[in-house]
Amino acid sequence: MDLELTASERQFRDDFRAWLQAHVPPPFHGDKSQQTDYLRAWQRTLYEGGWGGISWPKAYGGRGATLIEQSIFQEELALADAPHLLGTIGLSLVGPTIIAMGSEEQKSRYLQPILSGDEIWCQGFSEPNAGSDLAALGTKAHRDGDAFVVNGQKIWTSFAQIADWCLLLVRTDSEAPKHKGITCLLADMRAEGVSVRPLRMMSGDSGFNEVFFSNVRIPATQVLGKINEGWSTAIAALMNERANLGSGIQVLFRRNLNALIARSHKMRRNGRAASEDPIVRQKLAQSWLELEILRLNTNRALTSLSKSGVPGPEGSTQKLYWSEMNQRTQQTAQEILGPYGQLAELDDGMWAYSYLRARGNTIEAGTSEIQRNIIAERVLGLPKSY
Repeated sequence: MDLELTASERQFRDDFRAWLQAHVPPPFHGDKSQQTDYLRAWQRTLYEGGWGGISWPKAYGGRGATLIEQSIFQEELALADAPHLLGTIGLSLVGPTIIAMGSEEQKSRYLQPILSGDEIWCQGFSEPNAGSDLAALGTKAHRDGDAFVVNGQKIWTSFAQIADWCLLLVRTDSEAPKHKGITCLLADMRAEGVSVRPLRMMSGDSGFNEVFFSNVRIPATQVLGKINEGWSTAIAALMNERANLGSGIQVLFRRNLNALIARSHKMRRNGRAASEDPIVRQKLAQSWLELEILRLNTNRALTSLSKSGVPGPEGSTQKLYWSEMNQRTQQTAQEILGPYGQLAELDDGMWAYSYLRARGNTIEAGTSEIQRNIIAERVLGLPKSY
């Protein structure tokens, strides 16, 4: 891995940095009911400026950026304290999967609204009895003429409460082996029979949801990939998710760590700024080093991906690392802030929220236990344990 930027990469960085300086909106401080519109507007601004879906091929409205340029893109977003991307599931997971496996009609219909933020996507994979064991899903779909009729339930569905569409896994052949007989559908979240029930977490957030499908008709033209071969589509989507999370999540982590360092200069401990306490300085340095390790390993993974062209199981290493790293950083924040870290009035309550929200990091997008199994079997080549 070459850590030095090429001339073209430096130009890319400088162009994007200059664009961000002119276009990043002020931080959102309005009513939370208006935040979705604020984030949609920001994604459209990126799209209209030529910075939407930069990893996508130019033929599909992207920028055709290299993997290193994608890493630069994420770093510059963090440095500019830019808003997060509301349509991240569509941009990093659904869009690339449609590009790889979709029909020309599907690409024409769905890709541009994903880029612009006009349509938000969610991912209907996990179920109450099929989370870590995704292939055990029970949501069923039977063919009825030119449509599939879907019945079942999904859970832990991020953004479902605002989503327009869902990348949905269903079982279309109950007699087939567990990893067979699965089909991937592009489901309209506004269709009759779809209902969403937000799940309120201990952080106070309701980003996760239960989604119920009751005799929902989905046209057969909205099958992504092949009927009864949806497991390969799901794997492609999950590899895209894990390959992209390492880069995208750094924006949030860098922003949070910078805020914690700034806050440590204002907090008092033993009559002086907390940042002057040697133990605090050591903990902050450890957090900074761990985040730098994440950045470098992400770049190494991107270098490998640029050579093979296919995201591999190594993405599980990154997911395992950042999820546990963030929990350690949030623990450090609470140790530095003390009881003030629990106050909603301190920095808009971000510290209490981030600490509580981090507990879900080792569950979402594949539990740490599942990631360790993937690493052991597919990266290290160890035998399966029974």
